[in-house]
Amino acid sequence: MIVVTGGLGFIGSNLVRALNARGRDDIVVVDDFTNGRKMANLRDATICDYHDRHAFLARFEHVARTGGGIELVYHLGACSDTTEWNGVRMMDDNFAYSRDLLDLCETRGIPFIYASSAAVYGASAHCVEDARSEAPLNVYGYSKLAFDQHVRQRLPRSRSRIIGLRYFNVYGPRETHKGRMASVAFHFNAQLKQEGVVRLFGPSHGVDAGEQRRDFIHVDDVVAQTLWCGEAATVTGIYNCGTGRAPSFNDVARAVIAWHGRGEVEYIPFPTDLIAAYQAHTQADLSHTRAAGYRHDARTVEVGIREYLDWLNG
Repeated sequence: MIVVTGGLGFIGSNLVRALNARGRDDIVVVDDFTNGRKMANLRDATICDYHDRHAFLARFEHVARTGGGIELVYHLGACSDTTEWNGVRMMDDNFAYSRDLLDLCETRGIPFIYASSAAVYGASAHCVEDARSEAPLNVYGYSKLAFDQHVRQRLPRSRSRIIGLRYFNVYGPRETHKGRMASVAFHFNAQLKQEGVVRLFGPSHGVDAGEQRRDFIHVDDVVAQTLWCGEAATVTGIYNCGTGRAPSFNDVARAVIAWHGRGEVEYIPFPTDLIAAYQAHTQADLSHTRAAGYRHDARTVEVGIREYLDWLNG
């Protein structure tokens, strides 16, 4: 069996469907199903079992003893709200739960693939998997960095193969339930359909209006690297998961407008309360990822946005 925590969520549900496409339906989904609308993400997928996230740790040994045992854990469940400043909640969800699940995997030598985040880099201009580049700007980024640091301490003596993937700015199908935390591509599409305009932040952080840059990556490319990590028997450690490019928000807006064949950009003042906690430029350094043997080239933002909007507006 394969366990996918966060399996009803954005990346998790896409991973479950990709596993189904590979002939795997022995998938145990673990999640918080408080938001019942997330059922739409898996209604056309196949799983063999479901556990509430709060009960799963206590049930882990039972699950591991049944159905042929647990072959692999993809731990994608987390609190991903970058505007959340409740440190107790964030560390409980993103650090303590991850640590306890890793402890259980270690007892049986089960490979553990988990979601880290590019938020660990904060305002750093060099997004390299190195402590000198890591300076998160919010408590979400800190919770992810704290677990990465914990993993680094454990790796030399670990019985399990552990891989952390620092996901950059992911967009694509099955993110509707995320609401305000959905990708800018999702929100730009909604704005254009409703009002005929796409709203971007004005000048900030030393760059012109809309020229803040992020490494935007399609969820299918994220899933491809995540699956590869699950299959790469000799790979362990922490790796970036991005495109290695840094298109601007203007580029994303142009791609959305091009798909619709109409619309214009409207710039709004940058919110003063976001200045200190905002990543104005991210770009994955893929040197470490390539050295591990991963060769897949991710979609450009133009191609990825077009594919996403075909799905979203289909």
